[in-house]
Amino acid sequence: MTESKVQTPIEDFDWDAYANGETAGSKSREELVNTYDESLKTAKDNEVVTGVVKSISKREVRVDIGMKSDAIIPVSEFRYNPDLKVGDEVEVFIEALEDKNGQLRLSHKKACQTRSWDRVNQALENDEIIKGYVKSRTKGGMIVDVFGIEAFLPGSQIDVRPIRDYDVFVDKTMEFKVVKINQEYKNVVVSHKALIEAELEAQKREIISKLEKGQVLEGKVKNITPYGVFVDLGGVDGLVHITDLSWGRVSDPREVVELDQDIKVVILDFDNEKKRIALGVKQLLPHPWDALDQTIKVGDHIKGRVVVMADYGAFVEVQPGVEGLIHVSEMSWSQHLRSAQDFLKVGDEVEAVVLTLDREDRKMSLGIKQLKNDPWENIEEKYAIGSRHTAKVRNFTNFGVFVEIEEGVDGLIHISDLSWTKKIKHPSEFTQVGNDIEVQVLEIDKENRRLSLGHKQLEENPWDVFETIFTVGSIHEGTITEVMDKGAVIALEYGVEGFATPKHLVKEDGSQAKLDEKLNFKVIEFNKDSKRIILSHSRIAEDANKAETRAQRPVAKKPRREEEAVATPAIEKTTLGDLGALQALKEQMQKEERK
Repeated sequence: MTESKVQTPIEDFDWDAYANGETAGSKSREELVNTYDESLKTAKDNEVVTGVVKSISKREVRVDIGMKSDAIIPVSEFRYNPDLKVGDEVEVFIEALEDKNGQLRLSHKKACQTRSWDRVNQALENDEIIKGYVKSRTKGGMIVDVFGIEAFLPGSQIDVRPIRDYDVFVDKTMEFKVVKINQEYKNVVVSHKALIEAELEAQKREIISKLEKGQVLEGKVKNITPYGVFVDLGGVDGLVHITDLSWGRVSDPREVVELDQDIKVVILDFDNEKKRIALGVKQLLPHPWDALDQTIKVGDHIKGRVVVMADYGAFVEVQPGVEGLIHVSEMSWSQHLRSAQDFLKVGDEVEAVVLTLDREDRKMSLGIKQLKNDPWENIEEKYAIGSRHTAKVRNFTNFGVFVEIEEGVDGLIHISDLSWTKKIKHPSEFTQVGNDIEVQVLEIDKENRRLSLGHKQLEENPWDVFETIFTVGSIHEGTITEVMDKGAVIALEYGVEGFATPKHLVKEDGSQAKLDEKLNFKVIEFNKDSKRIILSHSRIAEDANKAETRAQRPVAKKPRREEEAVATPAIEKTTLGDLGALQALKEQMQKEERK
């Protein structure tokens, strides 16, 4: 049986004073109560305060924050502080000054989280460099412990170079910068790359401050893109544009350099503010134009390879870095300018004639049509007036057809020279683009390189024959093919067309002739020069009626001799009287003239 220890009272304790509400100290009990109440007013819910560890057990830690009672906190909340001992000051979060059981409830973990959140926000505001522990990898990056908060480190923010293996960073303590905080969801994003970039920026500024235009440096090919090559100059990158890699045409920078290749470059330009450096490689080599054969002159034949095609022409490389332009107009003697792709393509080996050569401006123009004779030099002999040829229809206009007899020899068939008989409103009614057509040369315009051609001239003029068929007064059967305000077009035999005005289209019953109606028409006018035939349907009935009327008039009987003998003097008398009157009038006028 354990012997109990007897507590002895304080010998000088004044029990009477205690019973009267007095304390043993200098302060009254009322003063102590007020002091205690004031201490309660300074503490609030959801606040972080400092407390003192009063006791530690396997499961609990008792903490005093100067309140009426101590609070019990699970020891698991202190697992990051294994050296915790009685008397240590610790930060705690007041969850409730009095819960439903009247107990004080504190949390050391929440105090750490609150302090950590404030610390992280402070680090973002002050752009601080902080340390963090890489706990594990996750989708798209890593999880980092910063001040007890789990932050996200994106894979793109680990290093300035792409990272293939994230696992090498797990369980490492690294320096970071807080780059983003989502206050609503309590998310934190950190970056290690930002620290490296800051160091590189400092190096760039130092390197750029020592750069000069024209300076030759050695570098390493860091990256190759379709538009150029990035070169590492020892902490700062410069760009060699694809046009500055070689004096010749380069379609892909990989044709000239390789990744990690050491190359010499010259500084063409740089921007201190934007930290951009323009480099060149071809500038370290002599210009190819300086090595161009000095004996080459205008009129010489030269060979080369087509390196670039455009609608207006082709660029031909006659030697590396030296190019000449063959304009599309110098590819063919034809006046019909087409796309250069119709004649050449990239990679073609061609022979051309030097048309112009400017060594100072480094320009050269070439031609390939000059390899053939100009067809217009002997045009009068080859295409004499009256000669007949086969041409190809190239295009139409409202007034005629443009044709090509051979490459470079063009001509125009006027719409009036297409047919003797058919009235053509547009050439497309007669032929089609791309068709062959027989022509006869009518005129030669050598200065403008044009021929006047005809198609109808290949046949005799049928109007010489029509003049004997469609005589004025003759009647022919015709079909109305077109009706307009001014009249109608009538198709006659032999492919001839005539015209009738509205008043000549009135039928015998008084109605108007209609489209596609077949009737008889009388020729009332024929003009061979203007190829015009004027017709009338109504005139047929009119003439018939007149003839019938004349036929119905009574025929006067011939008088007997006696009657004639009696009548004749009367007629003569009237005639003589008329003659006398005319004679008298004549004499009177003569007298007036003499007066």
